[in-house]
Amino acid sequence: MAAPATSEPGESTAKGEQTRRLIVDTAVRLFGEQGYDKTTMRAIAAAAGVSVGNAYYYFPSKNHLVQAFYTTVQDAHDEACRHALATPGPFVDRLRAALLTGVEAMAPYHGFAGSFFKTAAEPGSPVSPFSADSAPTRERSVRMFRSVVDGATTKIDPELRAELPELLWLAQMGITLYWVHDTSPGQTKTRLLVERSTPLIDRLVGMSRFRVFQPVVREALSLYRLLR
Repeated sequence: MAAPATSEPGESTAKGEQTRRLIVDTAVRLFGEQGYDKTTMRAIAAAAGVSVGNAYYYFPSKNHLVQAFYTTVQDAHDEACRHALATPGPFVDRLRAALLTGVEAMAPYHGFAGSFFKTAAEPGSPVSPFSADSAPTRERSVRMFRSVVDGATTKIDPELRAELPELLWLAQMGITLYWVHDTSPGQTKTRLLVERSTPLIDRLVGMSRFRVFQPVVREALSLYRLLR
């Protein structure tokens, strides 16, 4: 994760946070313009109008900057879906709200996503959403999907319920991958994907509690646990 958001000696906390935010925003812009690999910490510092030492004080590496970016997106996502998840309701409505607000939280960064995805998709990359470095943000997202499930009034098979938040996070990763490659105006096809897929997921989740489907559910969950 990024270095603690503390200020340097003599610098106020508010000013330190402002500088930190400026560095992150500048890095995201340069990643989009130049690509992740070609953007150096020196270039980020220069574009942000801070010293190289100051940039490294807040973020010891570009990887730390990416983790701060992930946190920014997750903050926006949590805030956007807070109202929708505040009260219990049908699983399909809660899931749709969580996935659509996720797309909205990512929307400002679509121009940057394509160039960055090549690095994030590399096996073993520290900026991969599946990496150990990304664990704090990933766990926050899974907790949000746990809230989706916990507040659902839909009956769900207990064994599936335990694993469902992580499975929903994986579904969000699939939607994110589609969104990265979505060239439709305003990524309307991604929103259509969410709108059309959530009722299907809801039906599958609802069917899981019927005895006739439980052997298949157990087998699928066993495979998932083996592979994760």
